[in-house]
Amino acid sequence: MPIHPTHADVGDGLAPRPRKTTMQAVVTTGHGGTEQLLLCERRIPTLVAGEVLLQVLAAGVNNTDINTRVGWYADGFGAPSTGEAPAGWKSATPFPLIQGADCCGRVVAVAPGVDPALVGQRVLVRSCMRVAGFASMETTWLGSDIDGAFAQYLKVPAGEVFAVRSDLSDAELGAIPCAYGSAENMLTRAALRAGEQVLVTGASGGVGLAVVQLAKLRGARVIAIAGPAKTDPVRAAGADQVLARDADLLGVLGQESVDLVVDPVAGPGFGSLLKLLRRGARYVSCGAIGGPQVAMDMRDFYLKDLRLIGCTAWEEPVFPRLVAAIERGAIRPMVARSFALEQIADAQREFMRKQHVGKLVLIPPGV
Repeated sequence: MPIHPTHADVGDGLAPRPRKTTMQAVVTTGHGGTEQLLLCERRIPTLVAGEVLLQVLAAGVNNTDINTRVGWYADGFGAPSTGEAPAGWKSATPFPLIQGADCCGRVVAVAPGVDPALVGQRVLVRSCMRVAGFASMETTWLGSDIDGAFAQYLKVPAGEVFAVRSDLSDAELGAIPCAYGSAENMLTRAALRAGEQVLVTGASGGVGLAVVQLAKLRGARVIAIAGPAKTDPVRAAGADQVLARDADLLGVLGQESVDLVVDPVAGPGFGSLLKLLRRGARYVSCGAIGGPQVAMDMRDFYLKDLRLIGCTAWEEPVFPRLVAAIERGAIRPMVARSFALEQIADAQREFMRKQHVGKLVLIPPGV
């Protein structure tokens, strides 16, 4: 069964459509290593009412792409196999799947009911879609729940594209949606205020660098944790203080010295992070790249009236606020390297080596 339906016209006089009917795409065929990534020809998606078709200009590489491919979101990941297929983060991953949560694209066609003035505009796609409305916590994620941006063309609901007027390159814009959206969402949910002290783990990664920049925009004092070789770019992103990953945080900062911990890392350092928090402070996370299993002292949690905030579903103001910050030149992502789409396996292997600072970006053919 093909991933995409046969391409067809999208409506009389609404917008032009690509003359060709097929595209190159990287299809993830199942759970496993990079051998599951298949570069192939697929039909250009057919639009239904309310959708737009984008030519993908750039697509960032994210942890979630690799986590989905290897089955990381399944309960008991890494334990001996039970013979059952590992799940995605909500249910079984809909393989075969075109992954890619980040998309900078150009609108090339619109379906009935969509403003044709969108055609030709450069846009960003909101990675986390709230199709049931923002009163519901249900999410649909680009590249995990529906086909994503590791392809020449992509279709999405028109309400999930945001026109961007900026001098940032396609690659820079393609580095923004997932990392900066997740970062802005954590700071929104945690209600970071000017003058507060925030500690950011994993600060040299895409999400971490975004948190550093966005926290500084809020007027916070930012303490970042990063490897010694990555100190300078993290400081250049706005960190007031940079500590090594193996630093004695309690010895350097002291107990109850931090108002907010933003932690996409988790792992063995989790317990000490709670000891850094002041009474009534907050801990927020959108990931666990250091390991999903953690140990904590419940007394740190309840005796200090802490709030632990998990973040997956993005709040409604998050993406419009990001676009506004881009357009006024307040944020600039750091792109470590760009790869051609067909080099996706190389890009993901480099991503997993964790030697880079910032984002890796894929550029489809024909851009």
